[in-house]
Amino acid sequence: MNNTIVNKAADNIRILSASMVEKAKSGHPGGAMGGADFINILYTEFLNYDPSDMAWPFRDRFFLDPGHMSPMLYSQLTLTGNFSIEDIKGFRQWGSPTPGHPEVDAKRGIENTSGPLGQGHVMGIGAAIAAKFLAARFGHWMDHKIYSFISDGGVQEEISQAAGRIAGTLGLDNFIMFYDSNDIQLSTETWEVTVENTEMKYKAWGWEVFTIEGNNPDAIREALTKANAVTGKPVIIIGKTIMGKGALDASGNSFERKCATHGMPLGEAGASFEKSIANLGGNPEDPFQIFPEVSEYYAKIREKKIKAAAEKKKAYAEWVKANPGLAAKLETFLSGKTPVIDYSKIEQKPGQATRAASATVLGFFAKNVENMIVTSADLSNSDKTDGFLKNTKAFRKGDFSGAFLQAGVSELTMAAIANGIALHGGVIVAAATFFVFSDYMKPALRLSALMQLPVKFIWTHDAFRVGEDGPTHQPVEQEAQLRLMEQLKNHHGQNSTLVLRPADVNETTVAWKMAMENTDTPSALILSRQNIVDIPVKDGSTRYQDALEAEKGAYIAKDCKGTPDVILVANGSEVATLLAGAEKLTAEKGLKVRIVSAISEGLFRNQPAEYQKSILDPTIPTFGLTAGLPVTLKGLVGPFGKVFGMESFGFSAPFKVLDEKLGFSADNVFNQVVSYLADFKK
Repeated sequence: MNNTIVNKAADNIRILSASMVEKAKSGHPGGAMGGADFINILYTEFLNYDPSDMAWPFRDRFFLDPGHMSPMLYSQLTLTGNFSIEDIKGFRQWGSPTPGHPEVDAKRGIENTSGPLGQGHVMGIGAAIAAKFLAARFGHWMDHKIYSFISDGGVQEEISQAAGRIAGTLGLDNFIMFYDSNDIQLSTETWEVTVENTEMKYKAWGWEVFTIEGNNPDAIREALTKANAVTGKPVIIIGKTIMGKGALDASGNSFERKCATHGMPLGEAGASFEKSIANLGGNPEDPFQIFPEVSEYYAKIREKKIKAAAEKKKAYAEWVKANPGLAAKLETFLSGKTPVIDYSKIEQKPGQATRAASATVLGFFAKNVENMIVTSADLSNSDKTDGFLKNTKAFRKGDFSGAFLQAGVSELTMAAIANGIALHGGVIVAAATFFVFSDYMKPALRLSALMQLPVKFIWTHDAFRVGEDGPTHQPVEQEAQLRLMEQLKNHHGQNSTLVLRPADVNETTVAWKMAMENTDTPSALILSRQNIVDIPVKDGSTRYQDALEAEKGAYIAKDCKGTPDVILVANGSEVATLLAGAEKLTAEKGLKVRIVSAISEGLFRNQPAEYQKSILDPTIPTFGLTAGLPVTLKGLVGPFGKVFGMESFGFSAPFKVLDEKLGFSADNVFNQVVSYLADFKK
């Protein structure tokens, strides 16, 4: 093939990328200039998508890992018509659709939010899993590829190790990754921080590996052709590229392969922006131009892509006619709508741990929600996701007919994979581990919240009652951290995360109902290891009906006649402790006590002020009990309230001993409340 126009288009991407950064006086031009050749050939010759329908569900997808290389992606998508010249001129500016790191917008061709290195390509692996899952149910007519682009930093981030293992183990032959190996990092050359053999590493994980000259269009084309023919393995193409390709200094000498161009505009890095743009064939006086011949070339590509997609859509329409039942099911899956479930039919065994109650719900889902994937970090028999697994089977290489992913011990990777599954669409995903290990997952949870993905996070062993395992396994500060995510708003003004800690088995059912019906943000279910005494049923009701009140975030679990002398508030396991303490307060002190179960403060604060006051009247003394940091409930008890909680790490001992030693007992609730009320009256 004649590469004249191909090289011209790649140079156009380089010019636009460098110009964006120069105009913004901020950004990363060097990597974008080096990666331009690959992304240009990928989008013109290999990526199957519909430029007139970018969200077409059966499109190939491109997941960018190094979000700092956004100028490359924005430039590419400008050539395809998804962004205007004015859009890219506003790079990194307020209100612009071209922020410093890409933010998911499938209709514009941005498949994932990226920035924290390593997570972007793992989301791509999640999307590849989702694609395999759907094809196993509806047929290989829908097969499509997931392409990803990773940098030296992404390969070095620890998340890439588990991602490589999982993708290789599953044989994800629909996943092709380009490694932009330019040997230059932000502050060092790569040889200063790593001597590993990346090719051998990926081969050891079961990947097919091609190493090429990454700026050579013929080599890129050949590698992508081979990669698309590989079966049974994911593919990594290691492209040896040139950082800052085409950059010159003021004397006209090469300014390529410099750390400086990694993270600052060419003009600030020591290069000459003007000479670099001229060297690439552009006009330094007006660099934001698409060359006429490149514009014509991409117009033809656009027509070709639309025509090819139309043929696939025609084949899909024929499949729909031949398979109306399957087609209706697929349409439901792709709609992202909440499955219609009668949660009242889920029978819970009283007095169980909430993790066991969750297993009951998950078992029901396995039989009734056909588009759900559950994954666990080597803990399915402890976090009780085996309630789901017992009714399906785990994924295996070449077999995605099951619905469970055994992720191994890799919490962050598992969470990023879950994000990728959600980004792909058509699948509901839940990811589970111990609550203390949510610390490993916060970066992915944050991106999940930022992208508004309805991932369900299951965190069990919710407090010091893990017992003998000791302080390393006993969460204390974790709930307070998660509750901050309820206070943090996403860009649509919603609580960024729905955090739910149910107080008994039926609240667990309701928590799952809330999580499944929450299609706008991630949800977190925080569940107990130990059995919990159920909240008493109100007269003329059922416990499930009572627990439905939790959908408002907080409700009166047990009330008194008349105005309470004190309100006791908690969530999770501590509600049962308050109930026991309240009996003692009433019997021995004659106090009128209200018990409030507050499964989600964020959701509660979204309710009308009248409702909030009817549950937690700020004029009434309020006492909170939490197995986390006292600050967890500070917002609920108010400025004059008191919270008893954990102010240190836990200890290794049986949980009943810990309850007694640490003050989580009816007797201590009694003592704390009596003391608090005495001080309150003063």
